[in-house]
Amino acid sequence: MENDDTLASDALSGLEERIHRTVELVSKLRTERDAAVADARQLRQELEDLRGQRKQARIRIEKLLGQMDLIQGA
Repeated sequence: MENDDTLASDALSGLEERIHRTVELVSKLRTERDAAVADARQLRQELEDLRGQRKQARIRIEKLLGQMDLIQGA
């Protein structure tokens, strides 16, 4: 009987340890996910900024090309 109690206690201890490890893993994964989401948000913002800069550069280049055409036509 005592042997059965010991086996049950060991089984419960093992289960408890696995549950603790699982909780720690879930917590770590949530932290990593939150960091990845923040990084993605920052990268999205940087991409939008670069697109805006590219658009401004394109406008300036088109304006300069138009001025060059006027000079060459004169």
